[in-house]
Amino acid sequence: MPRTGNIKILIVDDHPLFRKGLSSLIEDTPGFAVAGEASNTESAIRIAEKEKPRLVVMEIHLGEENGMDLISELKSLNPEIVILILSMHDERYYSERILRLGARGFVMKSASHDIVMDAIRTVISGKVYLSENERERIFQAMTGESSGGLKDFTASLRRLSDREFQVFSMIGKGYGTIEIASKFNLSTKTIDTHKEHIKLKLHCNTSQELRQLAIEWTNHSVANI
Repeated sequence: MPRTGNIKILIVDDHPLFRKGLSSLIEDTPGFAVAGEASNTESAIRIAEKEKPRLVVMEIHLGEENGMDLISELKSLNPEIVILILSMHDERYYSERILRLGARGFVMKSASHDIVMDAIRTVISGKVYLSENERERIFQAMTGESSGGLKDFTASLRRLSDREFQVFSMIGKGYGTIEIASKFNLSTKTIDTHKEHIKLKLHCNTSQELRQLAIEWTNHSVANI
């Protein structure tokens, strides 16, 4: 039960051991208390409705579920709730998207305990938290500066809509059109249309080329955790 007067935090992550470690870190920090732990979207919403946490610290990939959808659901439930993403995935591909959805910051799980707590304090204070490298990357993107290579590909990914980006991520995980359509409750025709748009934006000539690019990107985005 959260201690009276402390800022209540909900943890959402599908790895029990990670939730336990983060919970211990938060509980050991004066001024904060864990309102609950959730492993999926349903339990996260249920706890948020009951406990009304000030902050949600969450992963964006929850097993078979997409955490980016949860951001929108939590903000719909309570527009004042603060959301911090703590993810194993590379912030270069997600930070701008999660900010647009209403989250206030992004930290990679490879960060130290001190950085995680600094991020928590920053977003609670009403500011946005991103790493120094990510802030610099966004600045370069805004000013048109680029050194090619990975930055160019990152810029290409930024041109994808949120749904196209989700479909691209699912392709990288090995899902086929029927599975993706079922996941998002869409028709296979709609998914095929998304794939065609993705191919154009990422300059892929064939579906096989798109699939290979998605797989390589998926492997790269988690390679350094």
